[in-house]
Amino acid sequence: MPGSRRTQLRTPSVFLKLRNTQLALGLLSLKLSPGAHEEVTDSRAAPQGPAGGKDDDDINITKRCEIGNYEDNNNTTSYFLHKTNLKQYSAAGTAQALYEDYQNESESPNPNRNGSQFPGLPSPPPHRALESAKLAALHARLNLSERLPLQSLARCLVDSTADESLQFNNTHLAFLGRTIVNYHVSEYLVAKYPRLPMEIVFAAMKGYAGNRALYAIARQWGVEPAAAPGEEVDPGLLQFDVKKTGTELDAAVGYKRKELDKIIKFKFRRGISSRVVFDDEFGDTVSMGEHERILERQALEWRAQQGILSEDEMIQMEDPVPLEIETAEDRKFASYANFSRAVVGAVFLHSGREVAKNFVRSHVLSRRLDLEEMFSFSRPTRELAKLCQREGFERPVARILSETGRLSRTPVFVVGIYSGRDRLSEGWGPSIEHARLTAAMNGLKSWYLYSPGDDVRMPSETYDENAKPWTPLYVDMGEVIV
Repeated sequence: MPGSRRTQLRTPSVFLKLRNTQLALGLLSLKLSPGAHEEVTDSRAAPQGPAGGKDDDDINITKRCEIGNYEDNNNTTSYFLHKTNLKQYSAAGTAQALYEDYQNESESPNPNRNGSQFPGLPSPPPHRALESAKLAALHARLNLSERLPLQSLARCLVDSTADESLQFNNTHLAFLGRTIVNYHVSEYLVAKYPRLPMEIVFAAMKGYAGNRALYAIARQWGVEPAAAPGEEVDPGLLQFDVKKTGTELDAAVGYKRKELDKIIKFKFRRGISSRVVFDDEFGDTVSMGEHERILERQALEWRAQQGILSEDEMIQMEDPVPLEIETAEDRKFASYANFSRAVVGAVFLHSGREVAKNFVRSHVLSRRLDLEEMFSFSRPTRELAKLCQREGFERPVARILSETGRLSRTPVFVVGIYSGRDRLSEGWGPSIEHARLTAAMNGLKSWYLYSPGDDVRMPSETYDENAKPWTPLYVDMGEVIV
């Protein structure tokens, strides 16, 4: 727009040029921009001569819009209306009210304008969801119930980095969906594999419900990202901004450790018990945000001025730990994952608990995750001996079962591990030692991957109507500590 706002609006003459007839015809000279979010109603019909209806100087307009470009013959004026309600004003009075409202708005600009004086909405208005073919196709692909409206599905596609308003983004739905997904995944792992080590449970949780896993699920659903968020975007596209940091959903999951700086800086080891108590559902530390880092730095500076710093705080002042940098790819994964969680939350709200549970089983738990590849043993033979001792088995012994090509370039040895007369496992390798370690690891995996079967009853099934009384499941005492 050429010139400044105050140069163009020194007097209300622009608004006075809006004649009474133009206002009565539904503001024919006020043409809203194509992306505007508006609802304009005129309570009376067009004037039909001297005997037709009310006086020409009276109008009854209820206007709600975000941005409008008002055009007359010689001037174009951009004006920001914030739920303006104009009723029964004369044309001159209306122009004066618009001009005063414009001046008030110019003195207190909207903070969500991304640096522009007259920007559009940060996300598409809800009523446009009914016009999106992409959104209707996504609703049909996911086989969602008619109880879940397209407006709710459109809200699931608005990330907090695109629209900061909690009334229009998917933050609340994503948080609800996160708790539901994590609950069903954790009960599935603990009930079906009661002997899994806690570290493997954390890794499996991330494999089923982590950001990268849910990103892959959302991509399989056919969700495409928008080039940039805005009101003109198709509501059926995922809207996020990789240059911004969204709402932290981790704020209510886990605790922020006081020793987090040392864990990041010196790579301190965290025990399984502390990871269960303090960290999030994946066993990862809950990191501090940029705002909290600044407050902590200010607190340290104040304590330094008072001369009450401890030795650790003095070291932290001299060598502060940098913030963990979140890449654009990580934010993209997080945005897709939050969309997947938000869909689960929307299904739970509109269709109920049972439908949400079936949705999680169909789309999340139906994926194949190879738990066997997640194991990593540092001392498998020692751990197997400790396990046999704890369970009251005889001490394990390795025996060569067969071999071939001992003196050749490609020998193969097969070693079995026995506890008394029972063979626990076997393994093969190019050397006897390699085959013995492989057999020990196979024995540990066969113990930890024990499962009572696919028809094991889940705790969530007790909420069903006419459910049988709950029978406690078998849960092992845990892994062996070497």
